[in-house]
Order: sequence, then C-alpha cells, then structure tokens
Amino acid sequence: MLSKKMQKALNDQINAELYSAYLYYAMSAYAFTLNLNGFAKWLKVQAMEELTHAQRIFGHIVDRNGTVALGAMQSPPAKWESIAVVFEGAYKHEQEISRRIDNLVNMAVEEQDHASNAFLQWFVNEQVEEELSAYEIMQKIKMVGASMGGLLYLDKEAGKREFGSES
Repeated sequence: MLSKKMQKALNDQINAELYSAYLYYAMSAYAFTLNLNGFAKWLKVQAMEELTHAQRIFGHIVDRNGTVALGAMQSPPAKWESIAVVFEGAYKHEQEISRRIDNLVNMAVEEQDHASNAFLQWFVNEQVEEELSAYEIMQKIKMVGASMGGLLYLDKEAGKREFGSES
C-alpha cells in the first residue's frame, strides 16, 4: 500500500507527465507552422511517450490500491523564438523531469517503499535517454547554425522517429 505522501507525489508526477505531453504537442504545433514537419513529428512522438509515462504511473497507483487524483495544468506556450529555442526548452524540461524522478526515488527510499523504488528505476533509466535525445538534437541544430540546408537535413532525420521505437 502506498503512503499518502508517496501517493500524492506520484499523482503530482502524473500531472507533470501530462503537462510534458501538452508541452510537446504545443512544440509540435509550432514546428508545423514553420513547415519543419520532421521536427513536428519528433515532438508529437515525444508527446505520445509522455502520455505513456503518465499511464504507467497511473497503473502503479492503482496496482498499489491508491487513489489517482488528477490536478489542473497550466497552458504551455504557443510560440517560440525558433526551433533551436524549442529544443533548448525540451532539454531543460527533461532535466526538470529527471530532477522530479530523482526526488520520487529519494522519497521511496525514505518511505521504505521498495515496490515504488523498483518501479521508478524504469523512469530513472528512461530519463537518461530522454535528456540525451533532446540534447543531441539541440546540439545538432546549434552546429548547423544558419545553414538552411543543414536544418532541413536534421528535420528530415527527426521525422524518421516512430512511436514506440525507443522505449
């Protein structure tokens, strides 16, 4: 059984994951407005992944006889300065989610909630991949700088991403 403290923290994480999906959908919509459809697809796939993360936590709470309580979410931005700024934001966002997951693991250890600790290890490993993925695209966009050809090549490569192909 989950402690009330752990249950609340996991519910908060569901909301954080749902907000992540909302944010990535907004980023995807922005990329579509720039006709960068490959980046838009990559971001849309990222949004779908975030939804599956929320569903995993939802399932863990239910499996532990807890209560799922969804909270309100803020609206994400609708515009960014550039696609480079989008991926800088994605990278920073993933770092924040990693920090949140680390805090959940620390709480599970403090609460001696071994089941939640074991469950959360998947997220610890997933966040390494999430941060790296956003970081690599951010760095590549910086490398091509003002080269429209380079940006279009990266856009094409990003568009090859398929849902479920990484995790």
